[in-house]
Amino acid sequence: MKVNSNYVLKKVADSYIVVALGGDVVDLNTIISLNETGAFIWKQLENETTKENIVSAMLEEYDVTAEQASNDVDAFVQKMTEAGLLA
Repeated sequence: MKVNSNYVLKKVADSYIVVALGGDVVDLNTIISLNETGAFIWKQLENETTKENIVSAMLEEYDVTAEQASNDVDAFVQKMTEAGLLA
């Protein structure tokens, strides 16, 4: 899994937003914002990785159970796939 290279994560003040690059800049009314956890997962996905690697990184970074981390990764990946943000 890896994020689509036509999108980048930017931090603006205390917020994280996903910005489309090049030809994918179609709808300027749509802003994809991520919370800190979403941004953390996005950063893991900037390089080719697996769900297991992301869950492992989350367990090191956050005080969560493996089950919660796995569920969070699944939900994030599903939404990002539906939005076309994963390659």
